[in-house]
Amino acid sequence: MRKIEISTSVTVYTDVSELSSEDKMLMDKAVEARKKAYAPYSKFKVGAALLLENNQIVLGNNQENAAYPSGMCAERVAIWKAGSEFPGVKILKLVISASSSITKVERPVGPCGACRQSLSEYEIKQKQPFEVLFMGELGEIVKTASLLSLLPFSFDSSYL
Repeated sequence: MRKIEISTSVTVYTDVSELSSEDKMLMDKAVEARKKAYAPYSKFKVGAALLLENNQIVLGNNQENAAYPSGMCAERVAIWKAGSEFPGVKILKLVISASSSITKVERPVGPCGACRQSLSEYEIKQKQPFEVLFMGELGEIVKTASLLSLLPFSFDSSYL
């Protein structure tokens, strides 16, 4: 038997005023996308902004459906839109913002498990990590250097 210790490192910013100008601009874009989300059932809106290596910014937001679980998360909307519109263009950053019309979301909201799996495919495929920044509606922002740091022991095509 052997024991493996897994650790990850993140940077936590107190609020958006501490972000670089690029990261703040991307967070503003994620907030814009979040405000356009279709979330009549959960009342929980999420927006995502992807910065690509060609300087394009691709937005996504969650899209709910009365026939759960037919909706789609903001991160997957954005990543699949990027893959469709800009195939082969590397992702540099993913920025996420979440809010609720029921309560204030004051803690950082990271990607769900399904999104982490889907996003990891792109990071592995491009053979280059991309930064992930996420926040709630206000308050702290978490920044990681890689999506895979959020998903240790990821499942990928090497298992197939």
